Amino acid sequence: MRIVIAGGHGQIALRLERLLAARGDEVAGIIRKAEQSDDLRAAGAEPVVLDLESASVEEVAERLRGADAAVFAAGAGPGSGVARKDTVDKDAAVLFADAAVRAGVRRFVVVSSMGADPDHRGDEIFDVYLRAKGQADAYVQAQESLDWTILRPGSLTDDAGTGLVRLEARTGRGSVPRDDVAAVLAELLDTPATSGLVLELISGSAPVAVAVKAVAGN
Repeated sequence: MRIVIAGGHGQIALRLERLLAARGDEVAGIIRKAEQSDDLRAAGAEPVVLDLESASVEEVAERLRGADAAVFAAGAGPGSGVARKDTVDKDAAVLFADAAVRAGVRRFVVVSSMGADPDHRGDEIFDVYLRAKGQADAYVQAQESLDWTILRPGSLTDDAGTGLVRLEARTGRGSVPRDDVAAVLAELLDTPATSGLVLELISGSAPVAVAVKAVAGN
């Protein structure tokens, strides 16, 4: 498959790029800074320099044409202010979804967040973040031209992945290594029967492939 990842230099995205490249997929990562290109090449991905906060739908669609799947893994990051929660976590996700529709890329996987809710209340930065992610998720879910899956991991850690997870519509709070999030994303891309599902993810006892097959059968 050819897979295009928005937020290609993110910690989960780099892990996902390594996994996909290792199994023989063609991977491109959209990045904002040209100096990040070498990191993507080292992960086996083609760097595509494009700022999703200023690009047009057509510019993004041009990078998506010919892809088999798109993954939105971009985020403003923990050090960003309120404004960029909207311009990246919400607006860039909407832009990427619109571009996928225009480019004819149906398979669309979103890295969201546990607790994402378009009606989440509060004015703290994390409240704004959860509201922005929820609004982006709701927009993606409304796109009939996309075969979407939304993944909402719990608290992210840099611990080594175990390959054992809990993946359900509702898992309850918990943590999960970024390694395991990337592994689940790779499996979801291979499992189109998970289209139309919003899934929460934490560490658990089921091997990744088994966990994904279980939700695909529901």
